[in-house]
Amino acid sequence: MRFIDKRIISQFDYPLIAFIIPLIALSYQLVSEINENLAQRQLGYYALSIFLFFGVFILPLRRNLRIIPFLYWLGVALLIGVNIFGISKLGAQRWIEIPFIDMTIQPSELIKPIFLLMIGYLVKNRPPPIGGYDLKDFLYFSIYILIPFISIAKEPDLGTALILLLVGYGVLFIIGVNWRIWATIIVILGISSPFIYNNMIKDYQKQRIKDFISEEPSYHVQQSIIAIGSGGLTGKSSEDATQAQLKFLPIATSDFIFAYLVERHGYIGAILLILIYILLVLHLLSMNYYFSDDFVIRCFASGIALLIFLDMSVNVFMVIGFAPVVGLPLPLVSYGGSSFINFIVIFAILENLLAFRFMDLYNFERKL
Repeated sequence: MRFIDKRIISQFDYPLIAFIIPLIALSYQLVSEINENLAQRQLGYYALSIFLFFGVFILPLRRNLRIIPFLYWLGVALLIGVNIFGISKLGAQRWIEIPFIDMTIQPSELIKPIFLLMIGYLVKNRPPPIGGYDLKDFLYFSIYILIPFISIAKEPDLGTALILLLVGYGVLFIIGVNWRIWATIIVILGISSPFIYNNMIKDYQKQRIKDFISEEPSYHVQQSIIAIGSGGLTGKSSEDATQAQLKFLPIATSDFIFAYLVERHGYIGAILLILIYILLVLHLLSMNYYFSDDFVIRCFASGIALLIFLDMSVNVFMVIGFAPVVGLPLPLVSYGGSSFINFIVIFAILENLLAFRFMDLYNFERKL
């Protein structure tokens, strides 16, 4: 058993943890400076995430990949359940209340790791041919991508739905789809965009787009830009960061935490944070090279890379006024339990897939 443990630990991806820890440390520092009570609550999320990480890490996922379709359809059922008996918060029906324990869950967050596992499972069972997937295969994968997209968009949560849609098709792009299919999709989207805007986008979503393209940014974005501009090259002390301390900067611990980061640590701090994200994304994408024959790892790692990159990009562009305000948190940095714990679970699943990929070999040698 000790031999097996050493073999498993030797496959653990330590650079991944090295990229995550600075993000968590920065998050706690920023949140604690703005709201000590929220920082204490965030410590509780950190403690819970440690237990969840190791709990998920030791699960026999490799031996039970056939359970993934069941988990996927269970997640879809929960998404459908949100539209039937979900509860509303802040004008959106995105949560399901768990009876008797006064707790809610957000299925649109829970579906993310299952969604990535499902794509990996499907690709593993139907590997890409030379030249990439044809139209038949593309439509087959599209069914599993579009079902959660439509369910989440109806909540309404178009931001999360679009991110999931882009992640799903982004993974297929990395794995390999015939270029003619992508060209056809681009042409169809270009032609149908006016119809989509006029008939499929809700009024409040149109208003966000109008606010974005108007010359006068919204109050939230105005205050965010002031905070970013006041940070300068190296930032200010926490006492001098008046935009956050005097409550001018809205949602400073969550959606607009990047603006407070720049106010505190300046443009240098912003560049270092974005650099960490880029290195993390490139590290995850590099697994397509190192594990070229393991489609489960390739799809899952690529999906995480796209998820982090899209969430980070949208959040940063949002707070500087280059994208509509859609409420996407900065991965692993914004305050909150659902998103943070979900990412930790996702990383634990990836570490599990990496560490136990030779499990059959370990068991064979042990029997010998």
